[in-house]
Amino acid sequence: MPQDPSSVAPTASARPRIGVLALQGDVREHLHALEAVGAQGVPVRRERELASVDGLVLPGGESTTMDKLLRAFDLAEPVRARIADGMPAYGSCAGMILLADRVLGGIEGQRTLGGMDVTVRRNAFGRQVDSFETDLTIEGIDDSHDDPLHAVFIRAPWVEEVGPSAQVLGRVEGGPAAGRIVAVRQGPLLVTSFHPEVTGDTRVHRLFVQIVGESR
Repeated sequence: MPQDPSSVAPTASARPRIGVLALQGDVREHLHALEAVGAQGVPVRRERELASVDGLVLPGGESTTMDKLLRAFDLAEPVRARIADGMPAYGSCAGMILLADRVLGGIEGQRTLGGMDVTVRRNAFGRQVDSFETDLTIEGIDDSHDDPLHAVFIRAPWVEEVGPSAQVLGRVEGGPAAGRIVAVRQGPLLVTSFHPEVTGDTRVHRLFVQIVGESR
């Protein structure tokens, strides 16, 4: 009987198999970006699909809704356990909130998956009408050309505190939010306040695929 591809454990010989949590948010955009940089993108809605991937993207969306759906689909504890066991994970916007150990401005009862020693402020840049775009310098991304990374912020969080094991990769460089932390890495975990999946610039996804490769 043919094997269900979603239940096959990842192997070191194959190209990286990276899941995108497909409960809510920018799922399709992340899948396209991962494929563009040579990874195999896989929607993850079930524990067996989670077990088949080398890393996981937690997309932008609504963090409180994603928290509720993770619990409703019985995925919160399996994802939390795999992150604790060293699985690489990348969170953009709402995904940043889900990976943070501490959240400011969350609603009562909101939980995170944790794993990254940071304090994140939810909706820190303001409401939907306060969404903006800006150019950033992000440490660790492909610098083979001189173009800065164009970043899109939509009801975005920022990082207020970074623990000793986490590394700041990028800050807002101008305007009233100048100096605010918007990209952090801690070992195999990567977070950004912004949405690289919507711009066509795949350098953040390429960095995450590199992190997954290192972990394999």
